[in-house]
Amino acid sequence: MTKKASFDHVEKWLKELRDHADSNIVIMLVGNKSDLVHLRAISTQDAENLSEKEGLSFIETSALNASNVEVAFQTVLTDIYNIVSKKALTLEEDAISMPKGGKPVPLIDSQDASKKGGCCF
Repeated sequence: MTKKASFDHVEKWLKELRDHADSNIVIMLVGNKSDLVHLRAISTQDAENLSEKEGLSFIETSALNASNVEVAFQTVLTDIYNIVSKKALTLEEDAISMPKGGKPVPLIDSQDASKKGGCCF
């Protein structure tokens, strides 16, 4: 929250990340050093606006006093868990909808192939 230059690069870094990472990646914008109120260069509102525009979650933290650090990790892990659970549920639904115990469908009749004297049509 204290370095405007870093904040100004976020959109560029997001583009690079999205260009090279899995589309299901969980991204959180973390504004650190929230304890340094007197050095604040980025408003909470500006960070929230960018997060909303980019589809990110946002949290302000302080590594110095451990404020919201654990919450940030828990939020990201919860988001990852929800994505994985949703994928597992989709795969399970797909497996349920697959026919079971079916018989193979012959593409050509083996007797017809032997009558013609070859394996091809």
